[in-house]
Amino acid sequence: STISQAAVPVTQQLADSAPTAVEVLQAVAAEPTLAELGLAAHTPVGLIQNLLEFMHLDLGLPWWGAIVVGTVLARLAVFPVIVKGQREAAKLNNVLPEMTKLTNRMNEAKQSGNKFDFAKAYSDLSLFQKQHDVNPFRGFLIPLVQAPIFISFFIALRKMAYLPVPSMQTGGALWFPDLTAADPFYVLPLVVTGTMFFILELGAESGIDNPNLRAMKTVFRIMPLVILPLTINFPTAVFTYWLTSNCFSLCQVALLRHPLIRDKLKIPQRIQHPAAALPPNDGFITSMKKGWKNAQLAQQLEERERRIKNHLDLAAKGPLRQTFTHNPLQQTAPMTAASAKGKTAGGKVRPWKDTVV
Repeated sequence: STISQAAVPVTQQLADSAPTAVEVLQAVAAEPTLAELGLAAHTPVGLIQNLLEFMHLDLGLPWWGAIVVGTVLARLAVFPVIVKGQREAAKLNNVLPEMTKLTNRMNEAKQSGNKFDFAKAYSDLSLFQKQHDVNPFRGFLIPLVQAPIFISFFIALRKMAYLPVPSMQTGGALWFPDLTAADPFYVLPLVVTGTMFFILELGAESGIDNPNLRAMKTVFRIMPLVILPLTINFPTAVFTYWLTSNCFSLCQVALLRHPLIRDKLKIPQRIQHPAAALPPNDGFITSMKKGWKNAQLAQQLEERERRIKNHLDLAAKGPLRQTFTHNPLQQTAPMTAASAKGKTAGGKVRPWKDTVV
């Protein structure tokens, strides 16, 4: 009985100190809106801020919960684009050996300057892509769609944290109660870097499994380590979004690798081609060198075509220029200005040289 009597005042004190529902609603009503703080404009960044504010004020979620739920909703909205990207990557992988042969033939014709062979090879490649419904440029669809969303979330949360929004200073969880400050133990930056590395290595999220992006895989592998020092002091609000998005991506990769799920989403099964049938993986630096060399060859061919065109244009305009050194109608051939100009330092006569610009 003595214990129960002592417990009554404690219980009564807890009941008296606990905020009532009216007090909670009054505290929420007293919180300034983002519009009053100069945020939540009619822009993509402002729309994200409005969404987060709706989930925080109207649904009663803490700020970290609003960020997590908002991230999941945004990722679910672009999930159909991810599925389409997986379909395109699988179709392109399955016809990669044939496309490699056609592409090599087109590049060889381009380097040789044979316009007829180049046009025929280009036509064959376009017809092949149309017949199999593949397009290498569709592999860039996923980054083009996801990049604006990531940038908008990043800018929205950074503006809210740097202002700062007062309630975000107590809207965190666990060891990061202040969402406007950096992680004091650097746990979130390290976890985000690790999950990003696994996502880029798997490739199914960012489109690196697209054969056209394999040469850049080395760059993507070191990218998380490069950006870690640049982002380590970002507000924890940004890392809350980033970590949620990365965890969603890992779950998405596991889901899309299941054969039953791939059949339901009509994603073709990937054919494992022998190494001899695939284009050689030259690495990023070698690929860049080849690309630079091909660009130089293309420029040389364009310069050659320009000189020939200028030569033909000059030849089509009168009067005709003398292109020989000896006039058969004269006994003694006079030294003309054109023939004198056509002589080189070695004494060779090149009367046609002054017609080429």
